[in-house]
Amino acid sequence: MPNNRSANAVRLEFTPGSLVQSNLSGAAFTDNWLWVAGDEACGLDRLRKLDSVGGESLRFGEVRDFPLADLLDLPGAADEEADLEGMAVAGDYLWVVGSHGLKRKNAKPERSHADNAKRLAKVALDGNRRLLACFPIEPDAKGEPCLVKEAKDGRRAKRLKGDAEHNQLTRLLADDPHFGPYMAIPGKDNGFDIEGLAIDGNRLLLGLRGPVLRGWSALIEIAVEARGDQLRIAPLDETGAMMRKHFLQLDGLGVRDLHFSGEDLYILAGPTMVLNGDIRIFKWPAARPFLTANREPARFESSLTESISLPHGRGTNRAEAICNLPVELSDGKASWLVLYDAPGADRKEGEHTVFGDLLRQR
Repeated sequence: MPNNRSANAVRLEFTPGSLVQSNLSGAAFTDNWLWVAGDEACGLDRLRKLDSVGGESLRFGEVRDFPLADLLDLPGAADEEADLEGMAVAGDYLWVVGSHGLKRKNAKPERSHADNAKRLAKVALDGNRRLLACFPIEPDAKGEPCLVKEAKDGRRAKRLKGDAEHNQLTRLLADDPHFGPYMAIPGKDNGFDIEGLAIDGNRLLLGLRGPVLRGWSALIEIAVEARGDQLRIAPLDETGAMMRKHFLQLDGLGVRDLHFSGEDLYILAGPTMVLNGDIRIFKWPAARPFLTANREPARFESSLTESISLPHGRGTNRAEAICNLPVELSDGKASWLVLYDAPGADRKEGEHTVFGDLLRQR
């Protein structure tokens, strides 16, 4: 029998072959169905709401995999991880974004000093990391929401124009004075690393885990439009601006996830590098109307409010995903689901069940 859990626990039951399990990095809902992404997979998982069994607040299971290679012509190999870090549902599409960053090999205790020195000097780019895409959501014959390559109404899965090395976003940033110099630095070294995604109409906010510049974290605002079978970056407004930058005072932390709730933007923030440190949720009040009206190419926001601090462990329990809970699952009270990467023993049950948290919004 499952162990009894606290009233705010959320049980996620995966299977041995699930694409996503303990490396949770993104979450979104369509009604009672939970979508999750992982940063070590090249696909998404969908879970159904089930009856609780161990005293937890919510339980999800009966997982179904959606490999990205079944939905898109990927820039990299079909089995190459996409490092998906941000997810959002907008209208009848599910959107995802990869980190877009480089990776550095880590030292291993069983290797010699010379081998580890070589490993630590090796920097690589997986082509699927530079992915920004949307997938049509369409019910199947049983009425269950599915991701499809092409929907019956003509909607198609699309990704931002580019290849395994560059896309329109990386080319836009290449000469940027703030972010350009960091494109060649691995994400976990305070290099360029997208970890959050929020959507308002055709405008996308991309939250950066890194770089953090003199304590200022950053959001990149772009607009996208569909052209044929691809997404293209489009002007944000009548000025022709292709990008705006929003620098946030998050006490030196980097963005781990973003989520609109009404007019407010919530920012999950944590250490930008491989550190054990604070993980917090910040609130940007009335961000949505402000972003709609803003025409400044760069803004500095220091009036954010801290909403809550989240638990974390030493090398474990890193909060990576936050999203609103649907009203029908929250008894009418505004609530978040928070999911954790590298869950510790206190957040696991067996090999394939992990636990997130249900939090009340303030």
